[in-house]
Amino acid sequence: MFWRKSPKTATKDQSEAPFKTGAGPVAERGQGTAAAEQQAKGGAVRAGTSSDADVADFIARMKTMTPAATGERGRLVFAMDATMSRAATWEMALAQQSEMFAAVKSVGGLDVQLMYFRGTSECRASKWVSDPEALARLMRSVSCAGGLTQIGRVLVHALDESARHKVNALVYVGDSMEEDIDHLCARAGELALLGVPVFLFQEGDDPVASRTFREIARITNGAYCRFDRGSARQLRDLLMAVAVYAAGGRKALLALVEQKNAGARLLLQQLGGGAAGA
Repeated sequence: MFWRKSPKTATKDQSEAPFKTGAGPVAERGQGTAAAEQQAKGGAVRAGTSSDADVADFIARMKTMTPAATGERGRLVFAMDATMSRAATWEMALAQQSEMFAAVKSVGGLDVQLMYFRGTSECRASKWVSDPEALARLMRSVSCAGGLTQIGRVLVHALDESARHKVNALVYVGDSMEEDIDHLCARAGELALLGVPVFLFQEGDDPVASRTFREIARITNGAYCRFDRGSARQLRDLLMAVAVYAAGGRKALLALVEQKNAGARLLLQQLGGGAAGA
């Protein structure tokens, strides 16, 4: 069975061990959101497609992501919110994410672990996979179900994986946040100490999620970007650029630029552009 529950590992707070049934940082409805809502006051993001400022900030922060050293394979944890609020755009998101992994096939050197959460306590991770077709099949096996967010479990799982073997980056795609923002920021701080940047893609414009995702990105030296149906192509290009850069660095980005990938072009410009020194 490809999807697995993560083994219970010791953490500073045993109640946060990822995938532990009935435990973890999943708040009861109506709890854990008041602090986040307070944090979000004054930080609302306007509705609509990703702004130019969002994209520029995302690309600029991508400079902090260091490709795997020569002879080493990059490791990327890719986590998805599979709660019911994402059902309307789920198929679109899966297609974009599949293209992201297909883009690194010719580059090689990237292992990906897929994660998802849904329902009251379901949160699972796959084995580490390098084959794009296998990754696509895994993603297609996941459907949406009602429940609250379990972002805390995702962060703790990334911590545990990186403690065992270096994780180069965590990518998270979701639309809301129903947990305590301070709790999530504490876990983000631990990831920062391990040098794991978090790249967050927000569907829609929920202000609580926007505030939280921006803060997690800031703490971990990662990046944040919003998307909706109107910016689907932009999201796909940025996802592809993240994966290709994680696997092969500048040379891989140059090859992707030649394929007219806008995300790769923007990222390469921030890294200094041009083919020299690639």
